Amino acid sequence: MQSVTVSIDVPQTPEQVYDFLDVMAHHERFTSHYLTHWRYSGPSRGVGSGATVTAALAGTKTDVIIEVVQADPPLRIVERNVSAAGRRLAHGTYTIEPLQTGGSRVSFTYAWVRAPLADRLLAPVVRATMRRANRTVMRRLAAELARHVSSVGS
Repeated sequence: MQSVTVSIDVPQTPEQVYDFLDVMAHHERFTSHYLTHWRYSGPSRGVGSGATVTAALAGTKTDVIIEVVQADPPLRIVERNVSAAGRRLAHGTYTIEPLQTGGSRVSFTYAWVRAPLADRLLAPVVRATMRRANRTVMRRLAAELARHVSSVGS
């Protein structure tokens, strides 16, 4: 299946964005509209940090195991996602690029490595659903970054 990428520009520096995204518990704050029941595992940040969550999209619910498998500060974080009883394997990659005008462009790419037959048959619908959910994630991430950076700076 083709991957889905969404992006947003934020006023925070790549270092500030990375510092926020590096903490797994922070992700709950901007994904809670479709990822719930967060149970954390491993270290709180960096490679090996993880969580098991319940994803509710398009009328279905499934547990997803998320684990950070690569971290390249301050520009990239790669997560492995396993769900559908192991039939779905994907990577979620946050890429953080500095903007010439200041701030950062934050992109999130969801790339399927393996997908259940139903996902493959309904690929256009699945991709559109993921794109819509992750656009909301990016808007909420921008708001949470603003709150976080202002509270850390005070």
